[in-house]
Amino acid sequence: MKYKHVLFLYPYPAKAVTDTMMLFPPTGLEYVATSAKKYVGKVTLLDLRYEKDLSNIKNLLDFIQREKIDIIGVSIGWNRYLKEVLNLVKQMPKNIPLVVGGYKATEIVEEIFEDCPPVDIIVRGEGEETIKAILKGEPLEKILGISFRANGKVIHNGPEPLPDVNSLPSPDRTLRRNKYNLLLNGISVANLSFDMVLSARGCPFNCKFCTFSLNPLGQKREYSARSVESVMQEIEEITADVIFFSDDNFFVDIKRAERICDLIIARKIKKRFMAQARIEIARHPTLLGKMVKAGFKALQIGIESPHDHILTQLNKGFDSETVRKSFAVLKKYPIYYHGYFIYGNIGETEEEMLYIPKFAKEIGVDSITFQKLRIEKFSPLREIVDRTPGYHVTKKGLLYSDTFSYEDLKKVGRKIKFSFYTPSRYVKMFWKSFFVVKFFTLSEFLAFLVVAPRLLKSAIDREREKGRLINSLKRTFIKNTS
Repeated sequence: MKYKHVLFLYPYPAKAVTDTMMLFPPTGLEYVATSAKKYVGKVTLLDLRYEKDLSNIKNLLDFIQREKIDIIGVSIGWNRYLKEVLNLVKQMPKNIPLVVGGYKATEIVEEIFEDCPPVDIIVRGEGEETIKAILKGEPLEKILGISFRANGKVIHNGPEPLPDVNSLPSPDRTLRRNKYNLLLNGISVANLSFDMVLSARGCPFNCKFCTFSLNPLGQKREYSARSVESVMQEIEEITADVIFFSDDNFFVDIKRAERICDLIIARKIKKRFMAQARIEIARHPTLLGKMVKAGFKALQIGIESPHDHILTQLNKGFDSETVRKSFAVLKKYPIYYHGYFIYGNIGETEEEMLYIPKFAKEIGVDSITFQKLRIEKFSPLREIVDRTPGYHVTKKGLLYSDTFSYEDLKKVGRKIKFSFYTPSRYVKMFWKSFFVVKFFTLSEFLAFLVVAPRLLKSAIDREREKGRLINSLKRTFIKNTS
């Protein structure tokens, strides 16, 4: 073997993510690490969200030296904390081959090579097959799907054909050094564990704001589903209490989804399931009934906007009246519904943005996430922005306009938040989770009550700390401008 010990690094520290983002493992990186096992002596996977000691760069470098790591792979998937992540990458040992991959990394290949001298190779797109060739020591110029340094230049090889999802082994969960448990304000609650299953890749829909069905090369990732039996085998091997299906839309193939529910019920698998869906699932009451019996407790649904002209612009394929009718059906089933919305769309007024929380309440969504519109590198919306006067895109892909600056949109976001998340809303969320959906068992509910005072104190302390920080910034600003 060319390499004896490979380190796969998920480089996001705990401070960079929310409690919700701490729930689930880095599944994409786990797939790559699992594919690498046969081609290297030892595989180590570090999730820095949980490796607090190793989030210190000195300790991490000591670990690399002590463990005799001889090749490093880093996954960069998001804009979040990108500057800090790239700074960590820049400090990796120059004498050890450094391979970088992930959605964001392959979107900004040139920038990473320019900013991060230790990086030798960037794997573009899905990396399960590519990492095998790298670890086997094949000549870099013959490995598809990579960009690499050679003679002071960056060479971009052709794309790697997208792999058949049924040929990929499920992630090896023994590579994990930590558990993924429920955290609230950083406090572990009820020892409730979470895991993730990717049962399919790609999406057959063409929403203009979304580029997840495109890999970072701009190639369409056609919908490709794993066999039902392989999905069931993975589920049965998982020890976690809650499983999240991370497919873009778990319910693309209704008969397949029904078959999985039937098998979960028949095999008496006692898990709680979460999934992402589109509102079209409301057309299938038989499936919804089976989902409840199988243990589906929560659905995350992309609604995006209450306004028809925005829905048309985003190419969602439905209108606001369809959303209302769909939720009239969905509310009949004891499932927790989380809705996704986008604000700051092209041509959207402040009044239209601020209608989002009211609309969410009207249709009966239990909780919402709302994000400013992003224009990714391969987004079809970029053409609309380019021909619409007064609109601009930041280097990070955030859209703003002459009417609504980035700061203006942040203020609108705060108004949306406090309009929806009122004290009564939190009571409703609590009641739905515990007593309607029964997401939590009685013992977990009692455990939650035990830590509730600590959670409340932690939340109050955090708000006080925010207040201190804001006041400190104000004092600094006044001092520097006076």
